[in-house]
Amino acid sequence: MIDKAAETYRKAVVRWVDAVRRMAWLVVIVAVLASAASLIYTAGNLGINTDTTDMLSRRLPFRQTYEHFKEAFPQFTDAILVVVDGENMDLADDAAAALADRLEERSDLFNTVYYPAGDPFFIKNGPLYLDLEELYDLSDRLAGAQPLLTTLAEDLSLRGLFDTLGLAIDDILDGEEPAGDLDTVFDNITDTVEGQLQGRARPLSWQELMRGREVEPGDRRRFILVQPVLDFESLQPAAAAMASIRSLARELELDDEHGVRVRLTGSAAIANEELESVRASASVAGMLSLVLVGSLLFIGLRSARLVFATLATLLMGLAWTAAFATLAIGHLNLISVAFAVLFIGLAVDFGIHFGLRYKEEIDGGQDHGEALRRAAASVGGALTLCAVAAALGFYSFLPTAYTGLSELGLISGTGMFIALFANLTLLPALLTLLPLRPARRAPASALPLRAQAYIQRHAKAIVAGAAILAVATVPLLPQARFDFDPLHLKDPTKESVQTVLELIADSSTGADTAAIIADDLEAARRLAARLEALDLVDRAVMLLDYVPSDQEEKLDVIDGMTLFLMPLLEPAPPVDPPDEAERRAALALFLGKLDQLLSAGEAASLAPSARRLSEALARFEAGASDRAFLELETDLVSTLPKRLADLRLALTTSGVTLADLPEDLRQRQITADGRVRIEVFPREDINDNEALRRFVTAVRTVAPDATDSPVILLEAGDTVVAAFQQATITALALIALLLVVLLRGVSGLLLVMAPLALAASLTMATSVVLGLPLNFANVIVLPLLLGLGVASGIHLVMRERGEAGAITRRWTSTPRAVVFSALTTIGSFGSLSVSSHRGMASMGELLTIAITFTLICTVIVLPALMGLMAQAARHKPA
Repeated sequence: MIDKAAETYRKAVVRWVDAVRRMAWLVVIVAVLASAASLIYTAGNLGINTDTTDMLSRRLPFRQTYEHFKEAFPQFTDAILVVVDGENMDLADDAAAALADRLEERSDLFNTVYYPAGDPFFIKNGPLYLDLEELYDLSDRLAGAQPLLTTLAEDLSLRGLFDTLGLAIDDILDGEEPAGDLDTVFDNITDTVEGQLQGRARPLSWQELMRGREVEPGDRRRFILVQPVLDFESLQPAAAAMASIRSLARELELDDEHGVRVRLTGSAAIANEELESVRASASVAGMLSLVLVGSLLFIGLRSARLVFATLATLLMGLAWTAAFATLAIGHLNLISVAFAVLFIGLAVDFGIHFGLRYKEEIDGGQDHGEALRRAAASVGGALTLCAVAAALGFYSFLPTAYTGLSELGLISGTGMFIALFANLTLLPALLTLLPLRPARRAPASALPLRAQAYIQRHAKAIVAGAAILAVATVPLLPQARFDFDPLHLKDPTKESVQTVLELIADSSTGADTAAIIADDLEAARRLAARLEALDLVDRAVMLLDYVPSDQEEKLDVIDGMTLFLMPLLEPAPPVDPPDEAERRAALALFLGKLDQLLSAGEAASLAPSARRLSEALARFEAGASDRAFLELETDLVSTLPKRLADLRLALTTSGVTLADLPEDLRQRQITADGRVRIEVFPREDINDNEALRRFVTAVRTVAPDATDSPVILLEAGDTVVAAFQQATITALALIALLLVVLLRGVSGLLLVMAPLALAASLTMATSVVLGLPLNFANVIVLPLLLGLGVASGIHLVMRERGEAGAITRRWTSTPRAVVFSALTTIGSFGSLSVSSHRGMASMGELLTIAITFTLICTVIVLPALMGLMAQAARHKPA
């Protein structure tokens, strides 16, 4: 019955190809029009979704939990994090404050702008948020600096600064102890002066001088969290907002030349730049794929007409597949965007097999019509079986929860049938319009025949070696790992990715935190206490934690500071700014004071700093213009008024209660109906997969509904691994059933699947050796390998069964087509490897490895197996 059905189908394919031949012009015209319409429809309607979370089914419980969290606290979604780094703390503060003010003016582009460091509430109550030890240290330092600050506050100019420092030197010469850390002050002023001498501004940071302790890189970094107005009519919804931020930064001269760096990251920025990367990478990969495939076609087909017909069929089939993707789904995701490269690499195989068989018949003396009929009769069934097998490999992802791959599966699986239709319809029509002529018989290369003979002579050794190789890979297979982190899939050259990776590496900002919603404040307090009792939790932060502890003692310290800083708190009478002559005179007088200090030998610990400062100021004085003096004054004292104003405000604090917390902060911690957000910080570095699993498992023992990045990463990884296993088993079962039925028995199944199993084992073992983990993108490899790998085996087995010795003893068009089909597939998939987008690149790398091993196993191990089975059949008693 199966044989009868196969024969009926074969005859139907022959009749179809013959009908196409008779209506070749009509078929080509309709195909061209359909392709043009497909391209227009696709260009106007196909979008790209870069959200990695959307690649998983919305029905998954962890996704539903996260959706509820986003509904409660929408401020944390689709955000841009503006990272402002300054060469010192004053520059960072002033730059971030200026940029935040300008951003707030653009309500047309930004829904919210959140800059807590610039909020008057935190400036006023900042001392209360210090540890007691830090507050006492600050008090001591301000007490020591009080005389200098008070004197300088009366004349905030270059003249006032040098006069104040001169008075401090006078005190030392009179035998008094130096006021404050005068050596640190001298060193910082020297750095600023040397910056002027080098033509690069290096403003003095009075905030760092007041702090005293060593400044960490994170101390010079400020964050502005903005929620942009997204333009969903654009392919890049956040592009206008990001362009505006960068434009405002340029207007404010927030650049490296002025000691400031502004960078953008956050979910909206990463998605925007990833879309740029994906589009560019897909375009480059697609063009490179076409070039490589075209070059290999010229080498393999040896006919310009046949190459043109094959490529034209390929491109039109690609246009039809893109139109199907637009109609069926409407968008591409970060994985399905690679469908074009996959289509090129796979669909060209159909054209190669049909074209080479047609050419074999033409070269054998058949006329055009008969050559087409014989080619259709010979490879039509095998091409159909290959299309079905490849489609099953793709369709195996449809029932899984991995939406990203199921969408690729639907597009590419259907694309296999589109490719089959195109190569049995458009290709014969094009060949009719551009028929081949018999090629002059060139001396056949003896190498393929020698290789075949060698394989048959050593068939047992080859099969035994393959079995040993398969066993050798077994210990490596359990070491294959899955990389949960979607950041590892993104383009590392993009600013948003580089910035977030830098923040993750910084221990003060790098921890991904879990989020939990409690019913009310009391429930949040109890839950936070239980979470903090866990060994794997560093701390749990909620609204109540923003009310400072030990306020009574801290207020006593601040009151003491207020007493000795009272002269600083009172407004100084206005002083006329110095003119050029006064600035020069003040510098000359101060240089004289430094010379006295160095000559007197007093305060030996100050000598190195004083000498360095004296030398730098002497070089500056020797050639400085009036403008240079003014610029030096700006660099040395321009940031001090803001620091003094902040200090005055901070000394007026009277304590903080829950009701005092600013509304912007409350909205990010508690909903209108009283539900409270708890942020849970891990104690371990959860960039390690096992540490991530331990942290999430521990938190869920207390809060099963925990969500946010750590939970999503872990659950997404588990979901993808489960989808991978499900798809592999599904593809294996369906393809095995297909082969058993159509190849009529288990022997055909084993012939096709044994080399494929070896290729799969070698692929996974190689990924372990090379350190190429499975990830959200390349996890498609094994199910796809099953679908693609069987195609070559099917062609060889069916040709050998149809013509005994066609594979094991003769070099026909079929093994040649298998080799060049695999090479074009490797060339196509290999083009993904050069992508700057790591997800696409990892897919290309692993697919290239997989298809390479498939080719080797198919052209060496499979013929050896067929040869052994043929020998066994010949020696079997009748």
